[in-house]
Amino acid sequence: MTGCKKLNRSVGMPSSNKKPALGRKRLRPPGPGRPRDGQIDSEVVSAVLSVLRTSGYRSITIEGIARDIRRARTSLYRRWPTKRHLVVYAVVSELGDNPAPDTGNLRRDLEGAVRTLWNAFGGPLGQALGGLVAEMAQDEELAATIRQEVLASRRQSMRAAFARARERGEVRDDLDIELVLDMLTGPFYFRTLFKHAPINGQTPSQVVEYVLRIVAKPPGSREPRSNRDRKSRAEA
Repeated sequence: MTGCKKLNRSVGMPSSNKKPALGRKRLRPPGPGRPRDGQIDSEVVSAVLSVLRTSGYRSITIEGIARDIRRARTSLYRRWPTKRHLVVYAVVSELGDNPAPDTGNLRRDLEGAVRTLWNAFGGPLGQALGGLVAEMAQDEELAATIRQEVLASRRQSMRAAFARARERGEVRDDLDIELVLDMLTGPFYFRTLFKHAPINGQTPSQVVEYVLRIVAKPPGSREPRSNRDRKSRAEA
């Protein structure tokens, strides 16, 4: 999973005589209303990730999660109408949906983004990732939901970081940005799933360093027009 299109796989207009497919709805938790109970939220995330890790996606039910955390089912249904809502909420809670901060420097933006992967995969989500990916291979609705609700927004956040860097003249103009995002995030998913190499506190900096070598503007390149214009106005 490299970056973020979370939950909306094949979007199409439902016919007038058919109910819209669940996977075509945004599966974020409901908006403002009754004040959220942060304790329930954290308990749900922990319980969902535990079931994903030990029994898999098919074993998750809202009734079962409510029973595990000793809460009324209604308190969960108000927030998460289906188990896909539950799973997506748990994943987003662990990963975040806007990982790249705007620090004014691409290296810091990218390190902030990939550290969210390092942090998340070092915990329960990392242990549950293999089972979740296996279920996504069999369940197109689940896979579409994760792509749209998790991956799409995360990748957009990182695209925005590169767009800002391009305006500042930090990166080349001819990048295949989707490939670059895969290179940036892929090592964390790959190492978490296959465990052929460790992920430690240095991995985010190392990955970002290699990516920056690839995307950096060649020495002697002209400064972006926007920067030259700003300098001209300042000197005028």
